[in-house]
Amino acid sequence: MSETADHYCLRSKLTWRLVMLQAALLIAIIALVVGALWACGLPVLERDEDRVMDVVQRSLGRDGNGRLVLRPTAELKQLREETPDLWFFVRDRQGETLSEGEVPDEFTKIGGALDHISQARLGWQMFEDDPRKPPARMKRVNTDVGNVQIITAAQGRMSGAKALFAASLTFLAVTVPGLLLMAAATFVATPMVIRRAFAGIDTTAEEARRIDFRQHGSQLSADNLPLEVAPLVAAVNDALKRLDDGYSRHQRFVADAAHELRTPIAILNTRLESLPAGPDKIRLLEDSARLATLAEQLLDIQRFDPCRNPFVRVDLVAVARNVAADLAPLAITAGYELSLDTASDRAETLGDRAALERALTNLVQNAIQHGGRRGTITMHVGSAATIDVTDEGDGIPPNERSRIFDPFYRLTPLDRGAGLGLNMVREIARLHGGHVSVLDGPKGGACFRLTLPPAPFVA
Repeated sequence: MSETADHYCLRSKLTWRLVMLQAALLIAIIALVVGALWACGLPVLERDEDRVMDVVQRSLGRDGNGRLVLRPTAELKQLREETPDLWFFVRDRQGETLSEGEVPDEFTKIGGALDHISQARLGWQMFEDDPRKPPARMKRVNTDVGNVQIITAAQGRMSGAKALFAASLTFLAVTVPGLLLMAAATFVATPMVIRRAFAGIDTTAEEARRIDFRQHGSQLSADNLPLEVAPLVAAVNDALKRLDDGYSRHQRFVADAAHELRTPIAILNTRLESLPAGPDKIRLLEDSARLATLAEQLLDIQRFDPCRNPFVRVDLVAVARNVAADLAPLAITAGYELSLDTASDRAETLGDRAALERALTNLVQNAIQHGGRRGTITMHVGSAATIDVTDEGDGIPPNERSRIFDPFYRLTPLDRGAGLGLNMVREIARLHGGHVSVLDGPKGGACFRLTLPPAPFVA
């Protein structure tokens, strides 16, 4: 995976997009409602009755007889000019009245019935009365002539700033609570919906994490997946099938090549045995043995499959004795002594006996090849299911110890080995749930330690 991959949280992205969509829809709905009211003739933030009351309040006075009169103020003049249908009705505590314009009879007959009310809005029933009838506003205010009652319709041109403020206040009062409620519901519901919808994806991802490259025929489950994700899972399954097919072709090629090599190697060994004894014959026999080992290693690549051979109890002491008996002649011919010591009579593990013999054989052959043709090669079987193979050669540099187990890696370019032996040891150890490591030998050489899980105790 690229370190610069741009990942994002689908839950957060989807939630915020839903909230923005809800806000846009809510604003559009309010705009449609306002437009519909305007088209039907209902005044929408067009008139300002408060301004009428303020102007009348500041213009009220009394004449010499104590009757209510309007002083000719400049703002009253401006109000009359910009509002041709202006009307209002004024009544003081003594019942004295003053009016201007065509006051509807319904409002002039109110009289003192609302003297105890400080303010009220008087209107009409929607869809049953004429929508062109202006609603009235009643309010008690203190003036220079005392406390009076003013009734007026929603008249008076509203200023631009006040209209903007009123529209903003109305908009916020309507939209913000609804938007907050919908956003809260979205933030709660969206993660639940996504978690439920992606439950199948989490299961499929866990299956993908458990895929073992050594286990062929693995497929991801496509059950309970969204339709949008199913093509991706199908593509992954197709890729897994192609990998299995390619691996099977590779295995068949390796097995066929190894089988084909066996015959000429056997013929070569027969002819070498007929040569007179000497250093050249020893060297040729060692090369022939390496060829035979390479052929066996190629077969081992496809032979040691955990699905083919069920694990049984294996005595590592017996395995070490068999390997020592088989390789002792080769070790002695190469100039070594081969020693075997054990910590106990038996050290058991669960595994494939043939695979473990091959792993130990590879470790001893590696010691024969790289031990400097001197000293003793020691095989030690520990009581805790460990096997140490130690030589007295030059050892392995610490910076190379992690790489020598890679396939086809050779410590020196002139090394005549194929670079498969130690890799096979590591794979066999992993197959059995163990591991192989490199340590310093007690006499300066290399010590390869094969560690396996001990077999469970049986009473």
